[in-house]
Amino acid sequence: MDDTREKIIIVEADEASRTSLAAIMEGGGFEVSVFSTARESLDALQHTGAELLLVDTDLLGSGSMSAREMLATIRGSALTAAVRVIVLVGAGADNRAFGLDLGADDAVSRPWDAAELLARTRVQLRARRTDHLLLEQMRIATEGQKIAYTAFDAIAVTERMVKKADSVDRRLNIGLVAVFALIVVMGGIYFLFAHTAQKDLRNTTSTIARLEGGILHQQSLIAEARKLHAEQDTDEAALASLGKDDLQKQARDLKARMGNAGSEQGATLQKQLDDTNARLQRIELEGDSAQTLIRDDVQSVCLLHISVAFRNQQSGERLRYAGLNMQGEPLQDSEGNPLLTLGGNGPEVKVDVFGTGFPVGADGRIVTNRHVAEPWWNNDELNKMASDGFLAEISTIHAYFPGDPRAFSGEIQEISKQADLATMRIDMQDLKRSILSIDSGKAATVTGEPIVLMGYATGLAGILARTDEDTARRILTHSGGDVSRVLAELARRNLIHPIITQGHIGDVLPDKIVFDAQTTSGGSGGPLFNLRGKVIGVTFATLKGFGGSNFGIPIRFSEPLLAPASASSPDHSSN
Repeated sequence: MDDTREKIIIVEADEASRTSLAAIMEGGGFEVSVFSTARESLDALQHTGAELLLVDTDLLGSGSMSAREMLATIRGSALTAAVRVIVLVGAGADNRAFGLDLGADDAVSRPWDAAELLARTRVQLRARRTDHLLLEQMRIATEGQKIAYTAFDAIAVTERMVKKADSVDRRLNIGLVAVFALIVVMGGIYFLFAHTAQKDLRNTTSTIARLEGGILHQQSLIAEARKLHAEQDTDEAALASLGKDDLQKQARDLKARMGNAGSEQGATLQKQLDDTNARLQRIELEGDSAQTLIRDDVQSVCLLHISVAFRNQQSGERLRYAGLNMQGEPLQDSEGNPLLTLGGNGPEVKVDVFGTGFPVGADGRIVTNRHVAEPWWNNDELNKMASDGFLAEISTIHAYFPGDPRAFSGEIQEISKQADLATMRIDMQDLKRSILSIDSGKAATVTGEPIVLMGYATGLAGILARTDEDTARRILTHSGGDVSRVLAELARRNLIHPIITQGHIGDVLPDKIVFDAQTTSGGSGGPLFNLRGKVIGVTFATLKGFGGSNFGIPIRFSEPLLAPASASSPDHSSN
């Protein structure tokens, strides 16, 4: 596995241009060496193993070796397949043609565009990688042939020895044949191992690249928080007026019509008015109950941050990035994939997962979803890492409670075998939070009844969306994009609070509760309350976006997990 950045040598006579080119290439994640003469760069090329040369054609005829001579030396040596060359020329097609005639792989006119120059560099490095792969495959094939020829020669020698040595014991003959047969098998294993290792590396790198789509990037996170902020303002306004305004208008209309109605029609309108007022009273009662519930239990609903790392099954080492660029992002190869390594000092490759939990025991036990506690469960991308030789495992679990600036460490306690549920044990230290009451009885969950849902829907972006954009940007800039530092700053500012939504139960099924209270990813593990303040379910699945029909697991499925812990709990550290 590659553990270094791709190397580029810059040969540029002008000091300002050298500095500019070096900054562009280093910003693209490359390891850069700069020289002012062709001779210095060629000497360095022999020792550094650089993959690409960026050469200024103004060096033609200067110094002890010109750019023309340097290119001729490269093309006439064993370095041809090992290095690609881009020349910097003056403006115009004639100058670019001149540069290509010198033997360069590409020519870029001055003044260059940084984005275009990086793109052309990546194109050449991809082409070099393809050439290198073909050469490596040829080398492997040649090595395999040598092994096979050695085995066949040894067998032929053995046969001649056997014919000349009739007194040799038959068992010795069988042993010799077995030894040389083993050599042939080893040759086959060598081919298989080389092919598999290359395939696993490519698969792992591409999988990590896809998983990085959810990793914290400041600009994308700011944009998402801005969008969610606008959506939340609209949703809250709609929720505040949902049903109540319409019913109040309907009541006013009914009263106006009753003033001009006859006795028979007036009786009918009065009944409609009574029904409307009853519905208004119920909505107001639901709102009052929800406010009481929110005031009592919101402090107990915690944000869970689970960090997933990857361990190599053979060596036992954690998968790491080869390094970070100046923006604090992983270095990338010419195809835009992160550079990965086993060992080294780079940061570990981690995937950050967010969920919700709530306390159910004085010993720090909380309930959440299994897919939060074990993010690889039913996750195709994370499970694919296992087939590539890397096991996903929990690196850290931290819980953040509203009103407290600390991150509380946790560990998995029990995993349900029946439902998407799990319990964790959080080291609460001296923190006091109320234990949420649960009601697993059938009468607790009734179709059509109102419910309240609490959770951290949309995870980190949802929390940032509830503050102003300037504050969010300052927090992200100060943290350098590190998720744990972002959360620590949010907790310090007392900005971590669950999103609270109201709705109604649409259907009650044997294994799930269907409801319309708004939620989305990150809200998984959130408690579902009835208006008596009892937890009747745990959110576990949502449709894309807010609204629609979402799903909760009846709280009775958590009862086996809440029994006294067994003497020996199974290991849940990896998939």
